[in-house]
Amino acid sequence: MTYDRRQFITTFGMAALATQLPQIAKADSFPPSQIIKPPQLKVGDTVGLVNPAGVTSAEDIEDAKKTLESLGLKIKLGNHLLDRYGYLAGKDSDRAADVNAMFADSSVQAIIAGRGGWGCNRILPLLDYKLIRNNPKIMMGYSDITSLLLAIYVKSGVVTFHGPVGTSTWNEFTTNYAKRILFNGENVVMQNPPSSGETTTTPICTQTITPGKAKGKLVGGNLSVLAAMVGSAYLPDWKQTILFVEEVEEEVYRVDRMLTQLKLAGILNQIAGFIFGQCTDCDPKDREKSLTLMQVLREHIQPLGIPAWYGSAIGHIKDKFTLPIGVQVQIDALSGTIEMLESATISRSH
Repeated sequence: MTYDRRQFITTFGMAALATQLPQIAKADSFPPSQIIKPPQLKVGDTVGLVNPAGVTSAEDIEDAKKTLESLGLKIKLGNHLLDRYGYLAGKDSDRAADVNAMFADSSVQAIIAGRGGWGCNRILPLLDYKLIRNNPKIMMGYSDITSLLLAIYVKSGVVTFHGPVGTSTWNEFTTNYAKRILFNGENVVMQNPPSSGETTTTPICTQTITPGKAKGKLVGGNLSVLAAMVGSAYLPDWKQTILFVEEVEEEVYRVDRMLTQLKLAGILNQIAGFIFGQCTDCDPKDREKSLTLMQVLREHIQPLGIPAWYGSAIGHIKDKFTLPIGVQVQIDALSGTIEMLESATISRSH
């Protein structure tokens, strides 16, 4: 009798909790109609440099400052930029405080992460999303910064940018896309760098998984970070979205595991299109005992019947697109292009 009662309470309690979770997860989120675009950058603007994830050296920060200054920008450093707490760039509360402070600072027009690493997931509950919504600014980074970009987009409704961090290689290709989207407010068509020429460092070949075109809001980021956020309140509504992912130093079976997680969570069957950027250094240790990456992608993605391809200038590579999260795009899986259907930023009065 005692066991039956305990079992009933447990079952009833879990069922009651399950009915509440969707409301809890979406309570502070903003509907697509309320999305806010941040103001464009101008030469002479100040960019806040923060480290919300892993540790960065003083030398790397100096290099990042020089790079951003070469774009005509001024730099303001986060108070805890060079902190260290084990493998993290300071305590959670301090890293979150730097992000909140930069959004609150009226002298700062954009915020760029110094580097990725690990740690952004830990500070998501500590961010002031109402403050961010009331002070929309360009927020950019990639890799572990994925969780920060998605959380801000979901919880504050502000468009964010998956692009180079301060310590990235800001070559001509990468800088060109950042300038056109962040400074000029252009609706660009993103296409891989040519196989030869001065603007590129490494040729990037596309492999079509399923041909076709699709429209939707662009969302995504690092695959392992995204998978680690499944079940949280910081992921968007996936219906009719274009999902892009990238990865680094993950063997094929791990990519398989993470895509399976997205599939079992019901994410993959809601999206309108799929892009796998680059999987850098993801070769299996024993090729004879492993599936290939393309085998895994085709098995997971082809049954969805949506336009999809592998090999876009997204990820842990030198040539990078600047991808606006939350903006309407059209993709062409045969040509491997991403066309922005609207500007990601708004113009500012002089």
